[in-house]
Amino acid sequence: MPSIPSLAEIAEAAHQLTGRIVTTPSLPLTSDRLRPHLPADAHVLMKMELFQQAGSFKSRGVLLAIDAMDGAQRRAGVTAVSAGNHALAVSWGARQAGLSAKVVMPKTADAIRVEGCKALGAEVVLADNVEEAFEEVERLRQQEGRTMLHPFESPFMTLGAATCGHELASAALARWGRVDAAIIPIGGGGLMSGMASAFHHLAPDCTIYGVEPEGADATHRSFNAGEPVALEKVATMADSLGAPMALGHSFAINRQLVKSVVRLPEDAFPPAMQALYDALKIIAEPACAATFAALTGPLRDELAGKRVAIIACGSNISLRKFTALTQSPAPS
Repeated sequence: MPSIPSLAEIAEAAHQLTGRIVTTPSLPLTSDRLRPHLPADAHVLMKMELFQQAGSFKSRGVLLAIDAMDGAQRRAGVTAVSAGNHALAVSWGARQAGLSAKVVMPKTADAIRVEGCKALGAEVVLADNVEEAFEEVERLRQQEGRTMLHPFESPFMTLGAATCGHELASAALARWGRVDAAIIPIGGGGLMSGMASAFHHLAPDCTIYGVEPEGADATHRSFNAGEPVALEKVATMADSLGAPMALGHSFAINRQLVKSVVRLPEDAFPPAMQALYDALKIIAEPACAATFAALTGPLRDELAGKRVAIIACGSNISLRKFTALTQSPAPS
């Protein structure tokens, strides 16, 4: 069974990333515009990881994975499968290291993400759906010898996410002295496995909640089954959380540390996106708004009066798509 990263391992990863990633701020949600949405008497701290390099937390784990590659692997280049955030992070990380990158994305991916990868120098291959994208990236790995940088099933992604969790847990403890709950989104489970590990060490009494879309609930189903399962179909606007399966490494860690997984219906995402825009002028993709949606929706009563840490994990959405999903006038 994969072991939970130690504090020493997390500290070493953080040291390795020093000066290469953004130490993103943690924002207290004290705005009067947000107060009506929040649980009664709750104190909330939101990690603004959407300000990270390439627009999401993924850049942390990507750099750690590239650092571990040998000379032959570097010459062959990297590949990845992603609806956007991981593809952008791999494209960015490969450019930083001077490597060739070929990323596979579903045809439904936001055009701003596809163009962003190309602007970073990556070759983009489009697939009909997420399942076919995974098949294509495996072909690239076998036929071109590229190293696949997995979007979540990797000790490097876990450790990268753990550095993010360490920053958030440390900020919450410095502010409140304790953390009652942390809400973390789950796609494949890499972000959760790392952030939950950091909270486990720094705030062992903190209750960890996961958040998944109903249309991409592989971890929820895997928890019920007691083992990783794959979905027959993924259907959600929160495509950054649209992993079609859970896998062993991240699942094993998450099963140890996560209290429960909240499943969000599709209609939960747009109001949360709109609220963050109205109050903070943040243009959040659906996955970025997932923790806020869970906090202000299904967990609202349960977390009344609690000290809660959440994360805004990614910002890669076009104004056109944001407007279409929220029906909000585009910012001028």
